[in-house]
Amino acid sequence: MKSIRVNNLTKTYGKGKSKILAVDDVSFEVGHGEIFGLIGPDGAGKTSIFRMLTTLLLPDSGSASVEDFDMVKDYKKIRPILGYMPGKFSLYQDLTVEENLNFFASVFNTTIDENYDLIKDIYIQIEPFKNRKAGALSGGMKQKLALCCALIHQPKILFLDEPTTGVDPVSRKEFWEMLQRLQKKGITLVVATPYMDEAALCDRIALIQHGKILSIDSPENISSTFPDLLFDVKAGRTSAVLRALENFPEKKNAYAFGESVHLTVERSENFNTSSVQEYLKSAGFEEVEISSVKASIEDSFIRLLSN
Repeated sequence: MKSIRVNNLTKTYGKGKSKILAVDDVSFEVGHGEIFGLIGPDGAGKTSIFRMLTTLLLPDSGSASVEDFDMVKDYKKIRPILGYMPGKFSLYQDLTVEENLNFFASVFNTTIDENYDLIKDIYIQIEPFKNRKAGALSGGMKQKLALCCALIHQPKILFLDEPTTGVDPVSRKEFWEMLQRLQKKGITLVVATPYMDEAALCDRIALIQHGKILSIDSPENISSTFPDLLFDVKAGRTSAVLRALENFPEKKNAYAFGESVHLTVERSENFNTSSVQEYLKSAGFEEVEISSVKASIEDSFIRLLSN
């Protein structure tokens, strides 16, 4: 039995020339107790998928089930078993931390005390500020409060739409540690994020762009099946190196990657990195550093986009 089944889901916005295909024939499954990631940039279709699965938006076509309940017909049965943390902080900013939490508990006919064990590890970090208005909290504290409110009714599945956007690195790390503790309690987690480094923290991921899923697998499998030779090249200004490599005969792709350039070539036992060094030196680059590297999720995503 799967927590979520999605079959050929499609959603468009607008009409005529302004019509936008936001979700393009998407299918995937999420297992019980799994951390499943929808990985892609803004505008990729992640939020539209979330809004359909949480019964806030009707699809144009396709179907989906959540805990074997039909997304459209059984929406009243689905809503009580879901937790949803939207990307934008949407709690009541004029209410205190405690008032927000009490309000969301009352919506589901429960109390903080009744479900305190589930939120305890998170809530104790914000409890000292329970009388502070939510709008006056820091980004990391707002994030923790939103998570508590999404969990207060003990949902079976938790949807988190870009939960760490705009949050400092330390808070991001703490947040993912909290998610991993929730997974151990049996909660299924579906996380949408544009951050490729967060993909590695999921059990399985779907890489998505322009509303279409490019690949679904574990992060390890997506990276390990990278078909090309991949090299990290440093030779000076990134933009200048990219321009020079445009005409490198064996280049499949070249793109900026931090302060260096990643170069892909067809996998071959005969390829020698000295050909890259000689080529760049002939183009006027005096110091060239090139090394073979293992493909990351970001490398895999870029390759899928260029196909």
